[in-house]
Amino acid sequence: MPTNQLNGRTFEVDAEGFFTKRDEWDEALAADLAPLIGIELDEAHLAPLRFMREDSKKTGVTPTLRRMQTVGGFQVKELFDLYPGKPAKKMAWLAGLPKPVGCV
Repeated sequence: MPTNQLNGRTFEVDAEGFFTKRDEWDEALAADLAPLIGIELDEAHLAPLRFMREDSKKTGVTPTLRRMQTVGGFQVKELFDLYPGKPAKKMAWLAGLPKPVGCV
């Protein structure tokens, strides 16, 4: 497995750059990663990341946008506003989770 290093922290990733060990993640690392994709994290950004981590801990998979809406109560439009372009991939990456199933 490849490893990445940022601000003195090392973490394992897959070939696409997604975390392979969820316990290597914390919110401080997410805040360090966010500027790399043009995002400045605030509470509005962190809420869906926290949901993703809790949901994936229960289900064993990274939630899709549909699940974020139906189970998490997040509006898809708001997720696109917070994470423009490909919100599911960006959120999963920032949350230290594998790429969601169905993401290209």
